Amino acid sequence: MNLTAALRPICAALLLSASAALPAAAAAPAATLVADNPTAHPNFTVRVVGKGRPVLLIPGLTCPGTVWDETVARYQKQYQCHIITLNGFGGTAAPASTDKLLLNVRDQLLTYINTQKLRQPAIIGHSLGGFMALWMSSTQPEAVGPLLIVDSLPFMGAIQNPATTVEQVRPMAENLRRQMSQSKANPVQQRQMTASMVTDTARITQVTRWGLQSDPATVAQAMYDMYTTDLRPDVARIQQPVLVLGAWAAYKPYGSTKESTAAIFNQQYAKLPHYRLEMSEAGKHFLMYDDQQWFFQQADAFLKQPTVAAK
Repeated sequence: MNLTAALRPICAALLLSASAALPAAAAAPAATLVADNPTAHPNFTVRVVGKGRPVLLIPGLTCPGTVWDETVARYQKQYQCHIITLNGFGGTAAPASTDKLLLNVRDQLLTYINTQKLRQPAIIGHSLGGFMALWMSSTQPEAVGPLLIVDSLPFMGAIQNPATTVEQVRPMAENLRRQMSQSKANPVQQRQMTASMVTDTARITQVTRWGLQSDPATVAQAMYDMYTTDLRPDVARIQQPVLVLGAWAAYKPYGSTKESTAAIFNQQYAKLPHYRLEMSEAGKHFLMYDDQQWFFQQADAFLKQPTVAAK
């Protein structure tokens, strides 16, 4: 099985699943940057743009940090944007090792926040980036601020059956990792798959290119890690406000409704103390592209909330 064929059912699952600033009148001062040491985070690079309260932007599978370019352009005058790119995605050099890939990314990001003395930064994460934001916050609840989760779930393995466990998913995940690691993506099939997640033709071309340029072993390990990590019980430790933005439109032709897809999100986030779910009417998986005005309306309001949720 080639890489694209292996990814197709995952993208279908993703489609189904799919610190915060003070008001402008009392804006928080910009964080003072400490000289970054890239060797301390070998699994990702960081680009810092803008002034104001810090916000981390984490992209999804195969995407570099440039997936957030329009978001950064909108917020860089109000926020200090820390734009993350996972090594091995979108044409960047693959990491030296993929062992415990996402666990290492999580720990290195938390260390980066501490080293840079970022005071409870907000995190905006798409897909894999949303999963990472949940993992970071549930690991060190005091380290980060509000979370804006863009079409992502705490446990990919249980999208179709909420009773599914990690051990039940592991054999499938291991087989998928092996197939993906040994496959080379087919450009035509890659574009077809991307078209199920993005609407605009130019965006489809760009996201397809990122997928083709990504390191197969890194992508395979990232998928394995998400499939074998169940954050549903862990999100109970998150005390920050969380806004979850969900997509469902791509599955409307197959019988899915906004209500049925929202039920999947609510089931997975049931133990999260302070969250709000909003469903896009028109967007596919890349909501910051497909439903940009709505995305910015949601993000604008959310980023003005207090850092810690009210009890």
